[in-house]
Amino acid sequence: MSSTHPTGETGRDSSKGLSDAGGKIQADLEALRNDFKQLAEQVSEVFALKGTAALNRARSNIEGVVSDAAAKGQDAINVARDVSDTAIEAIDDSLKKRPYTTLAIAFGIGFLIGATRRR
Repeated sequence: MSSTHPTGETGRDSSKGLSDAGGKIQADLEALRNDFKQLAEQVSEVFALKGTAALNRARSNIEGVVSDAAAKGQDAINVARDVSDTAIEAIDDSLKKRPYTTLAIAFGIGFLIGATRRR
């Protein structure tokens, strides 16, 4: 004699129903796990792509800054060369036009530099 469940099912029928429901829950959980795994992979890919794009933008910005710095450094070197060339030309012109005055000025500057270093 089989027992009757309040819903009208027999004991065997209810345990079979629970077993089927448990199997469906297990299958649903497995599907949910797979979905989460795929979602995590997709999120990782998105972050990787965004990270790569950000890295490429940063590299581009850094290359631009380095290029600008190199250009400004080259400009500074060119200005220093121009100034030194102009100073040398001025000294040459001064030596040709007023040799004794130029020597006296150079002697005076040397004397002042030597006097300040002694102190």
